[in-house]
Amino acid sequence: MKICIVGASGKLGTYMVQHALDRGYEVIGVCRERSVSKLDAFKERITIIPGATNDRTVIKQAVEGCDGVLTVLVPWGNQHYSSGTAQAVLDYAPSGARLIFSCGWHITRDGMDVYPLSLKREEKFARWFGRLTRIMDIDDQVEACRRIFASNTRWTVVRGSDLEEGESQGLPVWSRHVGDPILASNITRRVDYALFMVEALENDALIHEAPAIVGCRTPSALVHMTMAEL
Repeated sequence: MKICIVGASGKLGTYMVQHALDRGYEVIGVCRERSVSKLDAFKERITIIPGATNDRTVIKQAVEGCDGVLTVLVPWGNQHYSSGTAQAVLDYAPSGARLIFSCGWHITRDGMDVYPLSLKREEKFARWFGRLTRIMDIDDQVEACRRIFASNTRWTVVRGSDLEEGESQGLPVWSRHVGDPILASNITRRVDYALFMVEALENDALIHEAPAIVGCRTPSALVHMTMAEL
């Protein structure tokens, strides 16, 4: 399988690169030019295309001939970075390619998510801070996902909980709505978030789903699995 990882030099991206290589995939990595050195550990094993991920020319070149595209949607700046990246991937990925996007729990597909007050406060602060500093734009990430949800491509939007570093605990569990008891622990190892993204490439059951994930060894996940066994 030939895949493209858009945002390959970030923490999540580098984990996805390693998982993909472990599976024998051919990997094309896209990252900003100043971040290319972060991929030095992989430079002999992957093809790196430097450039802004919302540069349509860069994305068109990178996704050509790919069976799947993994995209990290980051709300950088105020230049429509997330929506520009998502739109370029939607427009230029080959027909039938699996398109996997990452974002946070704050994204909702159907409005049925029930958010804890702490997450609502964080989202409100992020919007205020973004408008004040122009460093980030949460609403543009919302727009990016709106476009993905409206697309007839073979997409999956993986919504991540809070993240932590550490050794892999295994493939995260998921649910359709934030607020479901299985997700209550709100923590996932970043390496396992990347694992879920890569595994989704070959899981057709996730097509047109927006799974919210949590670590498989967290208390809420373990309680859910115990109850399912009874």
